[in-house]
Amino acid sequence: MRANLVGVVLVLTLVCGMAGADPAADYQQHCASCHGPDRFGAMGPALLPESLERLKQADALRVITTGRPATQMQGFADRLSAEAIEALAQWIYAPVSPPPQWGETQILASRVVHRPPGTLPDRPRFDADLMNLFIVVEQGDHHVTILDGDRLEPIHRFPSRFALHGGPKFTPDGRYVFFASRDGWVAKFDIWNLETVAEIRAAINTRNLAVSADGRYVMVANYLPRTLVLLDGELNLLRVYPAADLQGKESRVSAVYDAAPRRSFVAAMKDIPEIWEISYDPGADPVYEGLVHDYKLGEGVPKPGFLTPRRTRLEDVLDDFFFDATYAYVMGASRGATKGQVVNLDVRRKIADLALPGMPHLGSGITWERDGRTLMATPNLKEGIVSVVDMGDWSVIAQIRTLGPGFFLRSHEATPYAWTDAMLSERKDTLQVIDKQSLAVVAELRPEPGRTLAHVEFTKDGRYALASLWEQEGALIVFDAGTLAEVKRIPMRKPVGKYNVHNKVTRSSGTSH
Repeated sequence: MRANLVGVVLVLTLVCGMAGADPAADYQQHCASCHGPDRFGAMGPALLPESLERLKQADALRVITTGRPATQMQGFADRLSAEAIEALAQWIYAPVSPPPQWGETQILASRVVHRPPGTLPDRPRFDADLMNLFIVVEQGDHHVTILDGDRLEPIHRFPSRFALHGGPKFTPDGRYVFFASRDGWVAKFDIWNLETVAEIRAAINTRNLAVSADGRYVMVANYLPRTLVLLDGELNLLRVYPAADLQGKESRVSAVYDAAPRRSFVAAMKDIPEIWEISYDPGADPVYEGLVHDYKLGEGVPKPGFLTPRRTRLEDVLDDFFFDATYAYVMGASRGATKGQVVNLDVRRKIADLALPGMPHLGSGITWERDGRTLMATPNLKEGIVSVVDMGDWSVIAQIRTLGPGFFLRSHEATPYAWTDAMLSERKDTLQVIDKQSLAVVAELRPEPGRTLAHVEFTKDGRYALASLWEQEGALIVFDAGTLAEVKRIPMRKPVGKYNVHNKVTRSSGTSH
């Protein structure tokens, strides 16, 4: 009885402590100087539910308590009680009222030019094959490493914005790379001179960005606010597109990619069944939003085709999508649907269904040739399978069983193998190697039992495959792509992604958009 009474007293003490906590006041006193008085972010990242969706509250509690190593985020255990820290950790996951706004005024005011155009040399500061460099995103302490793909040695390391997302994108000459952070910051980095030259905040919560084939335009896809933001190559704001249908229903933007042969950006909407194509070709055909009998007729009121969204209405929303080699066809899937769909961007309608189960991660899809046919393969976020699609008739020709759900699938034109992970399963420590002709798993690689191994990228020539030991005290593990033997380890802080300049610029069939 006495023990029960003591327990009740302890619980009441904790509850009262929580009730007496004032997280709003604690935030303004201890957090606002870095994260902004409105939680929109400043020097530190935004602290909003949309920005924190990948950070578990338990992890947030730990960071507030002890800080984040190798960053300016200090711990507050010496200044706040455990109850106050817990209340603060809960409070930052609550929605802001009124909802945050981020429009043209805020975007324009956020732009920072670190190095004006023409002030840096037009030659690299280091000796290396400029097309065989890797950009490595280290999430562990929010840094980026530039890696020499020939020597397999780091060249330079610099701090990044919080939670880079969606993969960096390069200009055609490989000189500049653009980054998008989860909290909306877009940065332009001069690889040759190893300097960030400009930054701008395009949104509060950003999905990804795309760079036009000529390097003149940057398009940013956002969750909050519901917008697409168009910038020029120097990060000047050109246009803000509200992501909404013609009836005004708003939508998050699932993703945006560059369709180089079409000289356009293609974006999918997450909450409305539409896919948009925005041409950056000054000679683009007019856009007609009125009713038409077929796609060749100019009925309705024309709008200039240059930088005007051309809508394709679908049967279902697209969470993710993939292009064929011509970029005329889009393969898309929805997390809530039982099948995917193929969309022809010229006639602007669905032309086929895709029998893809689970949750295919089409943005990580790859292609290769087999028996005179082009195949596309995608991992799956819910099931331990890699689906293989014949892009001639859109039929699923194989479901390759894997150790568990995975996020990434990678290959290279010079290798007979495709590499996939099982990072969303208990077998997160194992990479599987698939023969692209037999469609069979031929090897399993498990260099660090119990530790996450994922995201493979190849050197320019396809000789080496670099995999991420996805841990705080992690590494890039270099494998010989032919023998599958481990060659080298390069220590990194949770290297979540690595991107080879040549493979990205040439749009290698073995890597993502």
